[in-house]
Amino acid sequence: MKVAREKSIIEYFYHWEKETPDNIFLKQPFGEEFVDFSWKEAGIQIRKISSYLKSLNLPPKTNIALISKNCAEWIITDLAIIQSGNVSVPLYPTLTGPQINQVLEHSGSPVAFIGKIDNWQEMKSGIPKEVNCVSFPTYNPDPSHTQWNDILEKFPVDNSTFIPNLEELHTIIYTSGTTGNPKGVMLNFKAASECIYETRNFTFLERPGTRFFSYLPLCHIAERNIVESVCIVTGGVIYFAENLETFSKNLQVANPTHFLAVPRIWTKFQQGILLKLPQKKLDLLLSIPIVSGLIKKKIKKGLGLNDAWICLTGAAPMPLSLILWFRKVGINIQEAYGMTENAGAVTMMPGNKSVDGSVGKIYPGMEVKIDPANGEILTRSKWNMMGYYKEPQMTADTIDSEGYIHTGDVGEVDAEGFLKITGRVKEMYKTSKGEYVAPAQIEMGFSGNPEIEQVCVVGQSLPQPIALMVLSDYGKTIHKETIEEKLKAVLKDLNNSLKSYEKINKIVLLKEPWTVENNKMTPTMKIKRNVIEKEFEKKYEDWFESPGTLIFE
Repeated sequence: MKVAREKSIIEYFYHWEKETPDNIFLKQPFGEEFVDFSWKEAGIQIRKISSYLKSLNLPPKTNIALISKNCAEWIITDLAIIQSGNVSVPLYPTLTGPQINQVLEHSGSPVAFIGKIDNWQEMKSGIPKEVNCVSFPTYNPDPSHTQWNDILEKFPVDNSTFIPNLEELHTIIYTSGTTGNPKGVMLNFKAASECIYETRNFTFLERPGTRFFSYLPLCHIAERNIVESVCIVTGGVIYFAENLETFSKNLQVANPTHFLAVPRIWTKFQQGILLKLPQKKLDLLLSIPIVSGLIKKKIKKGLGLNDAWICLTGAAPMPLSLILWFRKVGINIQEAYGMTENAGAVTMMPGNKSVDGSVGKIYPGMEVKIDPANGEILTRSKWNMMGYYKEPQMTADTIDSEGYIHTGDVGEVDAEGFLKITGRVKEMYKTSKGEYVAPAQIEMGFSGNPEIEQVCVVGQSLPQPIALMVLSDYGKTIHKETIEEKLKAVLKDLNNSLKSYEKINKIVLLKEPWTVENNKMTPTMKIKRNVIEKEFEKKYEDWFESPGTLIFE
């Protein structure tokens, strides 16, 4: 299908609903079985949910909340909200009661669709009483809610064809927030249509036969773009992950053509491979020409990526060493860079040319310049956000008078338009010696090591930085003395490449991993640096003064 610049996402859906009604659109796993939704069947449910929303006589462009892990009903609801002329407000299903209360109050959503949620009873306490909740079927529906199946039974199919004005508000995406309260990023329909058009050659948008595997939060801009939007544009199929235990099996069945993962997922894949095939043995097998090809095919098939046209990484920095490791086993990972405020689309690594150390080439239609004052990356495009919902001052602080978004990232652009990220403006801190340290760049020097799961470099007010670490599952299988030797060797190599004031003084190995559940990671698996620092800052000086290079907590 030809991609058109002035076409909204719902219009692409109408096309496939009409032209390929019996083709499978969504595949929801339940154990060994799948519940399939054809384009026609999904369309019927979308139009019935739309009828229900219209029956509520809400004001035009009302904010409708959507809270669920990824599932078929998530996609159906998102499209039904558009079809009914309202605004989709997807929220993270991992929010606590107070967090969900803050976002629902801020967005003013009178209706919330509730689906797959692990901690519903805790979250439920934060749902304002006046919010009308609708429960998805099969995922422990709350009996006090309006039920999805009752809506499908009672309401007629809305056969109207709603074509949105591209300048109108499409969605409010609340950022996962590494600090402070989430901000509601307003994107209009034009942002999606322009972004789709300008990236069509990067993501095979005019190539049939696409398959997708949906497991990263759909309320995040990356999954919404690469999975939901690209599938709807291409007329593809979305497979969902049932749960963490079935993840690998579900991925193998899906065998996607497009696969998106954050760096931590790629690290988990690497660790899983190394547990079965240690690095020395792997290196030996890859050095034998005929065997090398067989090993690469086996690894791809084992992961479920043997048919992948494109393997992407985003949302957080990806260590170059990890990209090179996967390249050796035959998997070319293309890095992408963006943020919710610019629809997640600033750069992507071309499939036919990799500039290692960069986050890819700037997309057509995207303008990037570097602020000469502090090196900050500024972006401007037709898919800029409209602003932050109900936050005019935050909007003014982020979008300057020339229409450039101030990303908060520090970087540089080469002559060919490849962008390199070198740090975060707000994460840089001053040591007691008065020198500025960019911790993210130092962390990258550690994060390609398979023994290390997570790392956070800290040390404001200390003479030298220290590194807080959590071992990987693979690292935990290695004897303590061996781990010490390995980490000391890694530290020595890294320190040799750093400036004197950046050199790491100490490694502190922590027992408890940083997770979404203990509030030390965002739902997109970025560490919450401020939370980690607040918890451990009282120990910094004692750790710094302790003898030795490694401390086991």
